[in-house]
Amino acid sequence: MEQRGSLFLDFDIQSCWDDSSFLYFIFNTCLVVLTLFTSFIHHFLRWHLTYTFQLFLAFVYDTRKRKNVDPHQFDAFVSYNVHDEDWVYREMLPVLEGEQGWRLCLHHRDFQPGKPIIENITDAIYGSRKTICVISHSYLQSEWCSREIQMASFRLFDEQKDVLILLFLEEIPPHHLSPYYRMRKLVKKRTYLSWPQAVEHPGVFWQNVQRALQTGDALTENTDLLTGPT
Repeated sequence: MEQRGSLFLDFDIQSCWDDSSFLYFIFNTCLVVLTLFTSFIHHFLRWHLTYTFQLFLAFVYDTRKRKNVDPHQFDAFVSYNVHDEDWVYREMLPVLEGEQGWRLCLHHRDFQPGKPIIENITDAIYGSRKTICVISHSYLQSEWCSREIQMASFRLFDEQKDVLILLFLEEIPPHHLSPYYRMRKLVKKRTYLSWPQAVEHPGVFWQNVQRALQTGDALTENTDLLTGPT
């Protein structure tokens, strides 16, 4: 009311800064914009950010640890969820370790006590010739399993070596693999090992696993990134 009749150019904006309500308005506006931006990131880009973060962790630990880890300490690191542990010990170990003689790395048995989990995972992946991912619905919902397969995928694409074997314990629709878009891309283009399809012929299934473990590290034109030569 005091400024009525005066020119706009003569208006003293200092009075706005002296008014605390204007500062509250600016603060609330920024808070609302930040909330909307965070919600957008969480809804549409959270999996991309998570994947990028896992790649960053893998790169950091890869740089620090690769030279200090024996690359032939294990034949394969088995990445699995605790809910599938019974299958691993009942079906996988008797064949791969007992009959075929492979040396496997299992987190409940071979991880070093007291060491950070992420370092144990890195040492297990880079200390093994291969990584076998035993994939189920429980596996896809596990945070640590997610970190394991992301780091194994990073090694696969970074080194371009035949180091990753995907073993599906259950039939999983493709859209459930959307958070793991690189794995989904591989599954679409290449063969993989499916336990449900091999129930009637388990011997053939374990022969395929053995063939995948026998392949060398170098990728060739006839090498399948998931299961070895076709």
